[in-house]
Amino acid sequence: MNSSKGQVTWKRTYYSKNIDTSLNGKEVIIVGWVSSIREHSNVKFLTLNDRFGNIQVILKKNEYPVSLDSEIPKIKEHASIAIKGKVRSEPKAPHGIEIIPSDFKILSLANKNSPIVIQSRKGVGIDTRLDLRAIDLRRPYLQSIFGIRYTVLNSCREFLRKEEFTEVNTPKIISTATEGGATLFPIFYYEREAFLTQSPQLYKEQLVMAFENVFEIGPIFRAEPSRTNRHLSEATSIDIEKAYADYNDIMETLERLIHYVWQEVKEKDKSHLEYLKIDLPELSIPFQRYRYSDLIEKLQSVGESIEWGDDISQQKLRNLDDENMKNFYFIVDWPTSIKPFYVKPKSTETECESFDLIYKNLELSSGSTRIHDKSELVERMKKQGLKIDAFDFHLKVFDYGMPPHAGFGLGLERLMMSICNVDNIRDVILFPRDIDRLSP
Repeated sequence: MNSSKGQVTWKRTYYSKNIDTSLNGKEVIIVGWVSSIREHSNVKFLTLNDRFGNIQVILKKNEYPVSLDSEIPKIKEHASIAIKGKVRSEPKAPHGIEIIPSDFKILSLANKNSPIVIQSRKGVGIDTRLDLRAIDLRRPYLQSIFGIRYTVLNSCREFLRKEEFTEVNTPKIISTATEGGATLFPIFYYEREAFLTQSPQLYKEQLVMAFENVFEIGPIFRAEPSRTNRHLSEATSIDIEKAYADYNDIMETLERLIHYVWQEVKEKDKSHLEYLKIDLPELSIPFQRYRYSDLIEKLQSVGESIEWGDDISQQKLRNLDDENMKNFYFIVDWPTSIKPFYVKPKSTETECESFDLIYKNLELSSGSTRIHDKSELVERMKKQGLKIDAFDFHLKVFDYGMPPHAGFGLGLERLMMSICNVDNIRDVILFPRDIDRLSP
């Protein structure tokens, strides 16, 4: 009998997805972890999971060797095992098949009972789940979410490559603030201070000089002391920058990107969407555009306390009864005073060529036409009280014919929240980092 603990010596012959009724009576070897154990009379049912799904294993007296009797009680949920057995067609079993074992190996025992119920959609409190995140991620609910996330990432890359954007990787350790704000994580860099990057903004602007159209999918870091369900200290940003373009061009690129991703998820993740009980609506482009000034007037007309020049919060947007605001839409032409120094002002100077992409009151993306004239850029930096010398590494390239350009940053996790109808952003990132959490 080979049912003792030890190294895997059997080779897996099939994944769960490859086993069907055509293999009836055939001997197979399957490997995975036990997601559930059910007992009925003298029969025990194991559900064995692998990376592609699960399969039922039936342990019934007189159907498996007596030599396994002493080992079967050791098997608990989450144990890793390898099973050798025959496939049997069984209409009542999940997927219409089950495995009758002739032998098995216990590869790793579960020494504790998990507080996380695998089949639960919500389960225990989020802190308990995050403390045992690797176990939490075994739940079909999160398996579906991260299956969709995989499709979203691939679809973004596919779209941008078709649009002839070059994928780049920029430094995550920087010498000065990208946007001049206080939301920076300082670090020791040998014998001087450095920071974790808030955005690849300045680097992707420089890279349009060499490659014209660039994109990056990577981490960004923001030291925002926020405990809301939509903020993270480390997130993933989908950043693009396009030469010889303005904010109208880049909005059109962004809405086509969202539409492409949306359709790919609908096509490739039908089983995940079905499990999550999500019916993605049809998406039409172009998205509705609202001028900032018009929204301020609308908010004031419904009694909101807000002035021109204020930010527009998620809570305030909820109070506008507009059907077009129940999907994706842009807010354009924001006040220059509340946007970063590199955003190009319009002819009025008080407004700038900028936009935010919103989904049902949740901000997903910000973008703009950038200032490409060095003297204008320096003047804007002075108005915002920035130290010009600290940005010399960036400004000096503007002496060599910086082309007009525009771009945006799109938050991957917030896009996932919109697709998966998730309320807490921590459920769409593997290991969240926020003001209260630095592990696991």
